[in-house]
Amino acid sequence: MHHGIFRNVRAYLVAAALLGAALALVSAIFFTLDNLPWTAFLTGILVASVLAEAARASRSEWVLMRRTAQLSSFKEKLEQESALRRSLEEKYAASLLRLRLMDEKISTMIVLIDTEGRCGYHNRAFREWLHLKAESIEGRPIRELFGSHAYAGIATAVRQSLDGQSLHYEFFQEMPGGALYRLLVDHIPLFEADGKIAGFYFLAEDITQRGDVSGVTGAKKSSVAERDVDQQMYLDVFSEQVSGRPDAGKQFIAAIQGGEFRLYCQLIAPLPVDSGRSAHYEILIRLLEEEGGMIPPGAFFPLAEKNGLMPYLDRWVVEHVLSWISHQQNVDKEAIFFINVGAATIGDPDFSDFLQGALSETGMPGSVLCFEVAQTDLAIRNESVAEFARQVKLCGCRVALSGFGRDSVSFDQIRGFQVDFIKIDGSLIFNLLSNPVDLAKVVSIDRVAKKIGVRTVAELVENDDLIEKLGEIGIDFAQGFGVSRPRILGE
Repeated sequence: MHHGIFRNVRAYLVAAALLGAALALVSAIFFTLDNLPWTAFLTGILVASVLAEAARASRSEWVLMRRTAQLSSFKEKLEQESALRRSLEEKYAASLLRLRLMDEKISTMIVLIDTEGRCGYHNRAFREWLHLKAESIEGRPIRELFGSHAYAGIATAVRQSLDGQSLHYEFFQEMPGGALYRLLVDHIPLFEADGKIAGFYFLAEDITQRGDVSGVTGAKKSSVAERDVDQQMYLDVFSEQVSGRPDAGKQFIAAIQGGEFRLYCQLIAPLPVDSGRSAHYEILIRLLEEEGGMIPPGAFFPLAEKNGLMPYLDRWVVEHVLSWISHQQNVDKEAIFFINVGAATIGDPDFSDFLQGALSETGMPGSVLCFEVAQTDLAIRNESVAEFARQVKLCGCRVALSGFGRDSVSFDQIRGFQVDFIKIDGSLIFNLLSNPVDLAKVVSIDRVAKKIGVRTVAELVENDDLIEKLGEIGIDFAQGFGVSRPRILGE
């Protein structure tokens, strides 16, 4: 406090001291006029004091001018930086708008989850997947959107990402009403300027296939008490959106007859890729919606199962694939087209007669088709699957067991079941390079398969490192986005 007071009165004290010194010198000169040496000495001191004060005033003025110039320079730089910031903000806003426009067009589902687990920004694909409006998602906990049952499967991953970890994994999401999605998920952490975690982006790609929804009928009998009330009517709401009324059965028949379903194919590449062996293809199906987007099978397969239309849909797929192959001139004669079949088709006693008729009508050999049966179907209805395999093999077709190893690895299930291919589930392939247990399982599956004369196909192959490793193990074929993305049949 004393130092502050001193700084405030210092200028006045200096002025008073100078004035006092000047008065003292003038008085001394007056009283020593008769003594010239003293008069000269005191006059010199007075002149020196005046010159010193003038110099001090001049230096203060120079400092003031310098500080004024510096202030002017700082002001000019501040104006330039402000203008630059405004320009960058405008460019950022324009870029953000372009990114949002792109974001709304992509099929990948994106949502920003903050540190409290609440949803922030999300794109159109995510809203359409949940069939919710933006206001029903914004600020809502992801636990509520997914439901406690499904959230339990990703809770650990959410916590890890909120600790700053990037993640990449496969996830099965069962929706109320039995709709089952198979998702390829990425977590991308979001950090603030000070390095603190602000949340993470949840990106999900729908990779659902026919075998993934097999056995859904039994799943629908489970209690819905654990699920959110606002999602329990999901299936009925979706039916109304697709058909305009709750009667989805007639709508599906009209959609099939009206050409609203689209067939895609995904490459099943031989390993090694340059082996010279023929490549195969898996047939995938999508439903065209009003706005030109594609509804994934995880949404409409349960509806077809519920209304007993899977045999009808499966026959349509077989007819169109055979018709397409018969009109192609450059299709590899050794290529095989894999078609998933549902539980109702497996139990359809008339399917083999239909198949034989379709092959005869198109003039195609049965060897061009391979019917995929899910391991879950084999476990539930072993005798029906064995009979189905026997009947289609009489037509010359092949049989594949898909999703092998998802729940357990057991070759006891395929005793007496004439299978040509085993498709190793992506849950084992996905972490193959980092999980020695999964690696050991895949190696064991391949060795046993080779001993019994069955070829192996690795699912969900996402990168070149996996392709190389699978080739080293001896896996016969690879399928996944790392090999080829699905494309419209014929393109």
